[in-house]
Amino acid sequence: MKYNSVFDIIGPVMIGPSSSHTAGAARIGKAAHSLFGEVPTWAKIHLYESFAKTYKGHGTDFALIGGLLGFDTDDERMKDALKIAADRNMQIEFIEDSAAVSHPNTARLMIGNDEESLELVGISIGGGKVEITELNGFELRLSGNHPAILIMHNDRFGAIASVTSVLAKHEINIGHMEVNRKDVGKEALMVIEVDQNVEDDILRELNKADHIIQIAKIVS
Repeated sequence: MKYNSVFDIIGPVMIGPSSSHTAGAARIGKAAHSLFGEVPTWAKIHLYESFAKTYKGHGTDFALIGGLLGFDTDDERMKDALKIAADRNMQIEFIEDSAAVSHPNTARLMIGNDEESLELVGISIGGGKVEITELNGFELRLSGNHPAILIMHNDRFGAIASVTSVLAKHEINIGHMEVNRKDVGKEALMVIEVDQNVEDDILRELNKADHIIQIAKIVS
């Protein structure tokens, strides 16, 4: 087995106790926070298999909420995330779900406020690493280990080219890219992992590209 760094073996700097159940869960929550763009006022979280069996003892519950609050894995406030969320009147519900899933450390987060909502599925694959596998019904593969742009757009000719031309103009290199659509000519989701964080002015320019509906980003 190959490792890219020592952190693949010993796990990341974090508030414990478990890299997969705590740090990974925090990163799933943080990804949801980044994509939603703010701290949600409510969260309904389905936990599956190993997550469902051990989420209280291994800190998966406070880690997911800490991520939703925007905390990094090593934030000293992480262990108090449930209390901090309660003080902010965040409505939280954890559901131990018995449905079959492809990975034992799986969480489905449904979050929102009075105006909008987001649904995300994430898995913790070990050593604090995660993959986001679903967003608002779209299947995807997002590691969360690199900066990324997620672009909702109409499935039209030229949409992808209009986005990549903006990134090329600003010398933003694409490390991984995939496009998923629910049906021909309907809404589609572009997922682009890049080598550096994308500044907000570039996002505003991307938002003016052809057939774009909405843009969100994950910073590294």
